[in-house]
Amino acid sequence: MALAASARTRPHYGGTLRIEIQGDAWAPDSLARRLVLNTLTDLSDSGTAQPALAIAWSAQNNDQRWDFQLRPQVRFHDGTPLTAEDVVVSLTSACAVPMGSAAASGAPAVACPWNAVYVAGPSEVVITTPAPQPDLPELLAQTRFSVSKQDDTGQLEGTGPFRVAGFSGGALTLAANDDCWQGRPFLDSVEIFTHRAIRDQWLDLSVGRADVVQIPPEMLGQAQQQHLDILVSQPLDLLALTLDAQGSFADPAMRQAAALAVDRASLYNVIFQKQGEITASLLPEPLSGYSFLFSTDRDLMRARTLRGGAPARPITMSADPGGGTLQLAAERLALNLDEAGFAVQMAPPGTPSTLDLRIVHLDEASPLAALDEMLTRLGQTVTVNGTDPHALWLAERTALQNYTVVPLLWLPRAWAVGERVRDLRLSPHGEPQLADASLEAAR
Repeated sequence: MALAASARTRPHYGGTLRIEIQGDAWAPDSLARRLVLNTLTDLSDSGTAQPALAIAWSAQNNDQRWDFQLRPQVRFHDGTPLTAEDVVVSLTSACAVPMGSAAASGAPAVACPWNAVYVAGPSEVVITTPAPQPDLPELLAQTRFSVSKQDDTGQLEGTGPFRVAGFSGGALTLAANDDCWQGRPFLDSVEIFTHRAIRDQWLDLSVGRADVVQIPPEMLGQAQQQHLDILVSQPLDLLALTLDAQGSFADPAMRQAAALAVDRASLYNVIFQKQGEITASLLPEPLSGYSFLFSTDRDLMRARTLRGGAPARPITMSADPGGGTLQLAAERLALNLDEAGFAVQMAPPGTPSTLDLRIVHLDEASPLAALDEMLTRLGQTVTVNGTDPHALWLAERTALQNYTVVPLLWLPRAWAVGERVRDLRLSPHGEPQLADASLEAAR
């Protein structure tokens, strides 16, 4: 559960908040995207869709045609008005080009849940889907469906509470959007320092050079011992092992053997220091309510039986993005598989491999939309037939029974906050809501 940073004073306008992160500012699901860009809908704390750039929507034709009415008088950061054409171009591009701006990570676009998006009026957009999509409003809250455009210089323009002011010295500077439809943020600007090692982040926080820094889940206990002011999300990041259903794992029995060989308890207890929750499900227990139905038990004897006595052929494993704790987790899984008779070799990060350990961020807070998202991101083509927990469980069981995806742990997101930050909370996505935060006035 996210706790608000202390609010000893009334909100104060002004100041520059400094935040440090390990990754890229423009990566998918990143903080910068949420501050600069808006989506048609947003998510409430309960996971239901609420108005953002769209103020109303309705469904027809068995949830296969959706009409979205756009919010009036919304302007991009360059002063041009938001139009239905802008929304159509953005949503269409989300399915055709890598996510993010020219400075983004280059991650490939994910298939979109519609077959057509078109303008139906000056402030009306229609989306049609090939099958009933009752959770489309929730899905549209994902950052990959943000509405944006580029100016003549290639600069990304959005409608969010902050606009891009520049990038220098390893920091992306965002300035307050005075004319934001959501209202002006309290902060004058936000500086996002990228590619900062965790220990450097904590040092900067301790000496006042940073206001908000990241806490990896495996370091939460250490942060608590240091009495840091911490914000912790619900479990939002799925640690999963994916298996290539070719070569050594073309036989489903071999994939099942690998799944039975993994020791989730050792990952949880040793690598991630008892943070998060052990899982064999694509959705966390607080969201689905049925995660416990998927067994997390290790069965090494059964794994050895399924693998049989055939000579072990070398199998490569990589950890994406590699390095640090994820690399340690991959090496421990390699030992697990070795005990079952597999011969695993670690491959450099980013190289093609038979086994990939990855973290997939859950960008949804409603069960149906969340399962749709996870199935898409993990390359599963299973259709969810219904919105009740039983239908979700059946779809998830079908997706997991071929053992090409082995869920391992659900992990929270955590941040440490400096003393001068006021009224900071985490969004349902686990990101700091900096548009609502303020800094204590200088004395």
